[in-house]
Amino acid sequence: MSTFSRRSSRLATWIAVPAALVAAGIVVSSSSYAAFSDTTSNDGNSWRAGTVQLDDDDAGQALFTVPNAKPGDGGTTCITVTSTGSLASDVRLYAVDATGSNALPDHLALAVEVGTGGGSGSCDGFQPEGDAVFRGTVAQFTSAHTSFADGAPSWNPTGAPPESRTYRFSWQLDADAPNSVQGGTASTTFVWEAQNS
Repeated sequence: MSTFSRRSSRLATWIAVPAALVAAGIVVSSSSYAAFSDTTSNDGNSWRAGTVQLDDDDAGQALFTVPNAKPGDGGTTCITVTSTGSLASDVRLYAVDATGSNALPDHLALAVEVGTGGGSGSCDGFQPEGDAVFRGTVAQFTSAHTSFADGAPSWNPTGAPPESRTYRFSWQLDADAPNSVQGGTASTTFVWEAQNS
């Protein structure tokens, strides 16, 4: 009878040790998840780039097409430029693709003003704001203002579209233009460029 008891005791010990280890693991595992906790979150984070965008009301037409100017002739026209971008920006005016012959650009006076009212070729109701953007000759404008870097500063949209300004262009062929100007030509493309500020 004592042999059976020793054997039973030994077997019980071998069974009890693993069972105790399993039970201890369950207790430790349970206690490690018993702490208080809380979280907070901020949903819906996103990014979108702002925009800088300009349009004008010229419908693809040139501001000036003057085929037979004579000394003393002149003209005025207006164009409205609209900012539809979402960023504050700096708008500058410059010229590209300028050409000329017989020194005609040197004898063409040019004035550019910015303001409100008018547009689409008509300057009815135009109201200038501040000083003129430019006063000089076509040759002076096209040589001094050839890119955004040296463009004539003219307007600062705030980024609350739509925002518009009207530009009034006035030209006159010098009344004292010499005979050598006859048959001369002048042409250029006016560019408005906006860069965010």
